[in-house]
Amino acid sequence: MIVIVCPGQGSQTPGFLSPWLELPGAREHLGALADAAQVDLVAHGTTSDEETIKDTAVAQPLLVGAGLLTLAALGGPAAAGALSGHSVGEITAAAGAGVLAEDDAMRLVALRGRGMAEASAVTPTGMSAVLGGDPDEVLAAVSAHGLTPANVNGAGQVVAAGALDALAALAADPPGRARVIPLKVAGAFHTSYMKPAVDALAAAAAGLSPADATVPLVSNRDGEVVTDGREVLDRLVAQVSNPVRWDLCMERFATLGVTALIELAPAGTLVGLAKRALKGVELLALKSPDDLEAARTLVQEHSA
Repeated sequence: MIVIVCPGQGSQTPGFLSPWLELPGAREHLGALADAAQVDLVAHGTTSDEETIKDTAVAQPLLVGAGLLTLAALGGPAAAGALSGHSVGEITAAAGAGVLAEDDAMRLVALRGRGMAEASAVTPTGMSAVLGGDPDEVLAAVSAHGLTPANVNGAGQVVAAGALDALAALAADPPGRARVIPLKVAGAFHTSYMKPAVDALAAAAAGLSPADATVPLVSNRDGEVVTDGREVLDRLVAQVSNPVRWDLCMERFATLGVTALIELAPAGTLVGLAKRALKGVELLALKSPDDLEAARTLVQEHSA
């Protein structure tokens, strides 16, 4: 069984889409996704600098557009046993599974990106990765400083989010055998600070008509397998202000009997986590079109 996973914000690098746009029809496909989002994905995926594509309002539609583009190049998700996405990558997964039309997904992620950027500007907040240490001690330390474990990624990685002074205090007094590394993000994503973005997203989602998933989706809220379209959409809205539990997604992959994992572009982060948490599972990061042949072979060998 193969699972296709979709990365979240922070995975993007300048120019990462350039080789993909050399594929037949790819530039036109990305252009259509860009029109729906009202964001110039072609420029941002090829020529925009690092600072530009770190902007939440740019990064989120860029990531979903890239995921849908590379999923199409792979041949779609039909042979996969499951799809899953980290943070905003869950919108990619939902569109890939047919819950949302691509245009609706792009409009939704553009609204999500703008809303989270605006919510981040209200109060000075941020996020820091806590690497290593005893998992229970790390979570206790995060809570003790009044922070939220916004991403529990497994493989010894927790991302704490909240007020900047609280993050500084955590860095000054880290849990035993752990390192605290500030992340270059605009605010405390996946916390209560994002409530204004949730309200706007919920209003937009109410006007959509989601379909049931054609491929099971492993939700990053709790690792549960979800196929009901309305439930998928409700979870997409709620996750903006709630923690991402990628550790539970990987546990679910194991219980489902996943034997191979492919990460869509811009790939690498989720494969890195899986290397430490999913021993014995074949992994492939779809970084460029040069990886397509190997990815297709993996799909043939591991599809149900």
